[in-house]
Amino acid sequence: MRVQLSVPGLAGLALALMAGAVQASEPSQLIDAINSFRSQPQKCGKQVSLELPPLASDPRLTLPATGSVDLKTALAQANYPMVSVQSITLNGPPDAQAAMKAVQESFCQVVLDPQFVDIAVSQQGRDWRIVLARPLLAGRLGDWQAEGQKLLEMINSARSQQRQCGARSYAATTPLAWNAVLAGVAESHTRAMANQNFLDHVDRDGRTPGDRAELAGYAGQVSAENIAAGQDTARKVVDGWLASPGHCANLMNPQYKELGAAYAVDPKSDAGIYWTAMFGAP
Repeated sequence: MRVQLSVPGLAGLALALMAGAVQASEPSQLIDAINSFRSQPQKCGKQVSLELPPLASDPRLTLPATGSVDLKTALAQANYPMVSVQSITLNGPPDAQAAMKAVQESFCQVVLDPQFVDIAVSQQGRDWRIVLARPLLAGRLGDWQAEGQKLLEMINSARSQQRQCGARSYAATTPLAWNAVLAGVAESHTRAMANQNFLDHVDRDGRTPGDRAELAGYAGQVSAENIAAGQDTARKVVDGWLASPGHCANLMNPQYKELGAAYAVDPKSDAGIYWTAMFGAP
């Protein structure tokens, strides 16, 4: 005889746990949607944004979805050394898809701001809170040439393996060689971005990466330039580029043979720290 035991309320508990898991996944889905939105140039108001690396999920930024919150106090209590922070609150979206639509319609400038590097999302029913922040620079960096060489090493390590960049697959390819002229051009542009508080491939004089390299006497052709802001280590920069389809494609493109890279810091700027990598083909 088979005896079947049942525990009262067990099925209900299991369903409740499953429902909680589904609800908990909605904030993660919204973070993914925001990062997907950032991964392509977007028109926001009168501006067109650059392709931006993804925001990193940081649980220290998770704050209650409802009620008023003193952001500076809350992040200090969470041991998040904040430089800048922005909170978006939504009321009404039933799920991540609807919440993302509201973000695109009303808060595109916030989620496309290149100074922010970290994010957290909380949800309670139809209430949402999205917190974006930039922390104090914590990395102990060498001079711009030393950090540029670190970028080169990490990029070459990435190029040594087969990789998927968005919808496109790239085979492992040859390492890049350091080029001092490209490095100097990268340093000058990075310093300009930091001191003049902007993030763009076109500088304030209207020059493109190819223009700047030509003026510096680079004999080859500059085929691509990756820029970044806010990340305080070379590892974070490269990880962000690898997670961004367009930046990743530049890193993996076998046509590129040379690289010059640099960083610059200006505490008065929005992002604090800026990075440039220039890819050349001699």
